[in-house]
Amino acid sequence: MEVAANYYDEDYVPGTINIFSNHKDNESSSSDKQLKKTKTGIILMPQPSNDPNDPLNWSFTRKFAHFALVSFITALTAATSNDAGATQDSLNEIYGISYDAMNTGAGVLFLFIGWSCIFFAPAASLYGRRITYILCLLAGTLGSIWFATARKTSDTIWSQAFVGMSEACAEAQVQQSLSDIFFQHQLGSVLTVYILATSVGSFLGPLIAGFIAQAQSFRWVGWWGAIICGLTLILIIFGCEETVYDRTGYNQVCPPSDSEDEKETEIHSNSLEDEKSLDKENDIANVKTFPDVSNNEDDTKLIPYYKRIAIITPSPYLIGYGFKQYIVRFLNNFRVFTLPAVWLSGLLWGLQDAYMTFFLTTQDTYFSEPPWNYSQNGVAIMNVATLIGAVIGCFMSGILSDKHVLWLSKRNNNVFEPEMRLWLLFVTLIISPLGLIMFGVGAARQWPWQAIYVGLGFIGFGWGSIGDTAMSYLMDAYPSIVIQGMVGVSIINNTLACVFTFVCSYWLDASGTDNTYIVLAVIDFVSIAFIIPTLIYGKSWRKMTKKLYLDMVELTNGSA
Repeated sequence: MEVAANYYDEDYVPGTINIFSNHKDNESSSSDKQLKKTKTGIILMPQPSNDPNDPLNWSFTRKFAHFALVSFITALTAATSNDAGATQDSLNEIYGISYDAMNTGAGVLFLFIGWSCIFFAPAASLYGRRITYILCLLAGTLGSIWFATARKTSDTIWSQAFVGMSEACAEAQVQQSLSDIFFQHQLGSVLTVYILATSVGSFLGPLIAGFIAQAQSFRWVGWWGAIICGLTLILIIFGCEETVYDRTGYNQVCPPSDSEDEKETEIHSNSLEDEKSLDKENDIANVKTFPDVSNNEDDTKLIPYYKRIAIITPSPYLIGYGFKQYIVRFLNNFRVFTLPAVWLSGLLWGLQDAYMTFFLTTQDTYFSEPPWNYSQNGVAIMNVATLIGAVIGCFMSGILSDKHVLWLSKRNNNVFEPEMRLWLLFVTLIISPLGLIMFGVGAARQWPWQAIYVGLGFIGFGWGSIGDTAMSYLMDAYPSIVIQGMVGVSIINNTLACVFTFVCSYWLDASGTDNTYIVLAVIDFVSIAFIIPTLIYGKSWRKMTKKLYLDMVELTNGSA
């Protein structure tokens, strides 16, 4: 939850925050002194309490362990979602399962990745984060077993539905968990690791699956997926701490006042009766978050281990079993599709997934034949170039972006705007479309291998930089509804990927590889260029969606 956010002030804009202290230490106002900051003066967003159970107060070891675990889940589910292609030759030869059927399975996979998210998201807010990880990994285990025992077309298709459900937790839930334990100014760097984990699973998963299929038979692709998912499920049950934390207890209401100092005085001096006498409009008009100042020792004890790993952690506002609340939250998630930031992030990230379908298809089509004559594993190794590009792109849009936006904020009178995340994508605007042309046209016209591999690196650069930026921007623009926003992105992303999966082969056959990639490069350039109107009008769009955002924040916090 945003700190010191005067949500209902007429000048409040979602995502716009003072990220640095506006005063020197010896000149700080009393309200500024209340805010917790880093040693360099960065105001912590959200403000941590004094409670050791607050995930923001976890030790480095606890944070790192949780971060490593959810990153591994991200890589694992991405790998299992991309490993079926390594088995298609064997399935076709032994059981006569067509390549079109495997393509249908990939489409089903994408649909279940995206649309499962919207079913899991309400559960995360009502019953805790852990239950969604457990359900998703259980689905991944079952789907992998089903795939390992496949003997007919329906097996290969519907097993992918369960595998898709497993990745749903990495599409939205992981980002929510990361925002639970890290501060807002750290998210760009943190998401770098998340995108890298996705890249490792997506690009190296098929390679590893190919080696397994060659050494142990295609069934072991599924069996190894089931074994690793099962072991990870056990690790989650006993080693993944719950990160949900109720911050509403640290929000206090102060009546209207002409200055922050006057507001602060009133919040400490008004009696309970005075606060109750305020009308509802004034009650909600001046919500401000302060650090916890509780002196009750019971409130600051570390809760027992068995409670920190409970299968279900009911929210404090859960009514009964929460069925009605679940339905309300489920339907409410569809409202995120009216947020421009969700569409920008979803389209940018979704198109990167779509390009992946094309370049993997082109690799299989061209590079297993003369003049390259690559083996199946040789084709898969080409993705190492894409992964290297993704690492560089993640670094630019993650670690470098965090430093860049702090620099821009200082130049903007210490005010941070989420659109500051987008400036570095002007580099990607050139590199990513160029990569598509170098690879696609190069493959069709047999350009030197160096150009083709550099093209793959440029495509990977676009993947990493756009993925990191798209998520960072959305999380910065609407920080209190992370999981709802990511649900919207996942649905847009995976629906696009599903559509492109079905049209990919037809498009390549009808237009030719070189012409297809030229069109894809144009689409890539135009879609990334959407950052230009967003830089100009993004703040206005966020202000226009303020009421919707506040409604969703209230519902998330159980006050609506």
